[in-house]
Amino acid sequence: MSAGSGKPHFVHESAYVDEGAEVGEGTKIWHYSHVLPGAKIGRNVVVGQNVNIGSRAAIGDGCKVQNNVSVYDDVVLEENVFCGPSMVFTNVLTPRAHVSRKSEYSRTLVRRGATLGANSTIVCGNEIGAYAMIGAGAVVTKDVPAYALVVGNPARRIGWVCNCGERLHFTEERAHCARCDRDYVEKSETEIEEVND
Repeated sequence: MSAGSGKPHFVHESAYVDEGAEVGEGTKIWHYSHVLPGAKIGRNVVVGQNVNIGSRAAIGDGCKVQNNVSVYDDVVLEENVFCGPSMVFTNVLTPRAHVSRKSEYSRTLVRRGATLGANSTIVCGNEIGAYAMIGAGAVVTKDVPAYALVVGNPARRIGWVCNCGERLHFTEERAHCARCDRDYVEKSETEIEEVND
């Protein structure tokens, strides 16, 4: 849906949504944020204060983009992604102020349900798996598997998390989440899977 189409979404009076941007129903765009033409924002998204969304960025339904985040061109957030306050996406691997590299932007894909913690950095060209949890301040320099819990600089996996965000504890390659009653099996050192017994 285009900005100004009359569909019910909220844009704070200090925010700018440029003509040609698409903003879904129920979305809220807060103070001092800027959505560039061509950007695609789904339904029921919360865009916090001082957020910039690029022309070739795509944000899926139900995402929350907290204060001071720039979602650059070629960043794709699937549904229900959480971007913590002041987390950072990059878009070029070898930036120089005096060299134009706009043709070298690398795509970053964040799969459904993933959480990117406050002040974390996602180096461009990587994929964050579904329901992964990126710890606060972590620096992601490679792909992150689904459900992985990663921390540090460079980010490394220290465990697994449930769909609901709780840390999982495996015994004989199986784990149960007491919070949401889901079960998981560890298929390898880099993959777990939800199971329905």
